[in-house]
Amino acid sequence: MRYLTAGESHGPQLTTIIEGLPAGMPISSDDINEQLARRQKGHGRGRRMQIEKDQAFIASGIRHGYTLGSPVALVVENKDWTHWTKVMGSEPISEEEAAEVKRKITRPRPGHADLNGGMKYGHRDLRNVLERSSARETTVRVAAGSMAKKLLSLLGIEVASHVLEIGGIHAAAAEYTSIKELQEKTEASPVRCFDSNVEQEMMDAIDQAKKNGDSIGGIVEVIVEGMPAGVGSYVHYDRKLDSKLAAAIVSINAFKGVEFGIGFEAARRFGSEVHDEIAWEQDRGYYRKTNRLGGLEGGMTTGMPIVVRGVMKPIPTLYKPLQSVDIDTKEVFSASIERSDSCAVPAAAVVAEAVIAWELAAAIVDQFPSDQFDKLQEAVRAYREDIKEF
Repeated sequence: MRYLTAGESHGPQLTTIIEGLPAGMPISSDDINEQLARRQKGHGRGRRMQIEKDQAFIASGIRHGYTLGSPVALVVENKDWTHWTKVMGSEPISEEEAAEVKRKITRPRPGHADLNGGMKYGHRDLRNVLERSSARETTVRVAAGSMAKKLLSLLGIEVASHVLEIGGIHAAAAEYTSIKELQEKTEASPVRCFDSNVEQEMMDAIDQAKKNGDSIGGIVEVIVEGMPAGVGSYVHYDRKLDSKLAAAIVSINAFKGVEFGIGFEAARRFGSEVHDEIAWEQDRGYYRKTNRLGGLEGGMTTGMPIVVRGVMKPIPTLYKPLQSVDIDTKEVFSASIERSDSCAVPAAAVVAEAVIAWELAAAIVDQFPSDQFDKLQEAVRAYREDIKEF
């Protein structure tokens, strides 16, 4: 499985082309649009989310509610495009027309791709960089991830996420009885947090940051239940599943760190307090008595819940901008201001779900016969039974 995305933040549309989904997998636009709507929620989102009501148009690869095995193309229109047709149009324009388009950016924003991207591609108008490097691109990554989440759910694998921290405010450990409870409670939270005792404090911190012209970040956690043991590989570095999951997390805009299970806490504990003892039961098969390693050992799943956390830095577009240097005049200026959120951590949790789901689904499709979805289901079912008796 693989996918590509295309599109600019204020262009006409965002597109993703997905290849490798098994034929015969049931899917509907509702499965996709539900996830897109989740991405737009969360306290601290900016005005852009009021303009865009993201809906995916299925352009190919699905017929009468089932995948065909051919590439799936999904399109999400940018409603704001109507105000940007001159600025972001694809047709050539004259010098006079270009002079009228007063959206040229020569002041790179600290923390963004603006300056580095301009250097790499030789762009003197940094809008050519920021339009693509924008987190708006995660819209179609969530769309692609929704296809992966559907595949996983049909195989008995569920994915959820929640917010652990915003602006230094920590949530208590989430003690839930089922992943469904985690999903339902966090979905009802304005900050996607299981701990209702800190919800208001988190929202107040977001509001205060916005009032100050600033932004704040946080930590999100993705939990996956139902993955069979032995998915991934220990044979080559580039086939280790935890490395792929780590890469997926830090590929999300503004994410700067990732950990599994107890993560960096392992550096402060003895080995006896880190590794998970192995047990076996007739009905259950092999399992771990604890899950400190987050469901992954040796580049493969253990069958325990996968627990992945990601650190999101504060969004670098500030209404109280930091100093920068104009690339044309080399004078010191305050950085350019683009419309932005004061905090996107709750929404980023949904993006984290999507990218983790994609890597897990891709690993399963790679490991089992997958041209036809019913045969994939049977292969995974048979494998589960086989490893139980190993």
